[in-house]
Amino acid sequence: MQAFLKVSNLIDSLNNLVGRWASWLTLVAVLVSSGNATVRYLFDNSSNAWLELQWYLFSAVVLLCGGYALLHHQHVRIDVVYSRFSRRTQLMIDIFGTVFFLLPMAILIMVLSWPVFVNAYVSHEMSSNAGGLVIWPARILVPIGFFLLVLQGFSELIKRIAILQGKLRDFADEDAGPTAEEELARAIAEARELEIQNAKLAN
Repeated sequence: MQAFLKVSNLIDSLNNLVGRWASWLTLVAVLVSSGNATVRYLFDNSSNAWLELQWYLFSAVVLLCGGYALLHHQHVRIDVVYSRFSRRTQLMIDIFGTVFFLLPMAILIMVLSWPVFVNAYVSHEMSSNAGGLVIWPARILVPIGFFLLVLQGFSELIKRIAILQGKLRDFADEDAGPTAEEELARAIAEARELEIQNAKLAN
């Protein structure tokens, strides 16, 4: 199990690195979008290439950060009864979901998307829009993104099995700090308190 945990740590480090770097593409996408809009309104000039570049950048953020989101438990999870179960049952549910849902889905998409990329690369497929970009850089994002998600799925599987065996500290015991909802509630409470203080000073 220790060897598997070392592999898990390597996968976590990889997705951390990719996720942090890919997140900067959001800023690049905003700058490209702003620049494109400015040129269009000021000079009545635009290009499909810049518009498609925005799509490429957004796709890269979504696909390359999938494993990163899973690593930090930021993926969408609809909890109906999960939180009412014991921690051991929750871990068993996670293992079942990873083995029978996450990994088969991610592996299938990764495998099926690879020939699509190869075909686009070999044929030098271009966008159907005038002045558009070459397609294959966008196509390759799909297999790469789902490959990273598959790796992270295996890492999460290893960690949950290790937790069940008592060989790894449960991440649920770690204080992740306040949630976004808690931060918002605190900010509202502070604003209300400041408002009350200002009202007292005014009187």
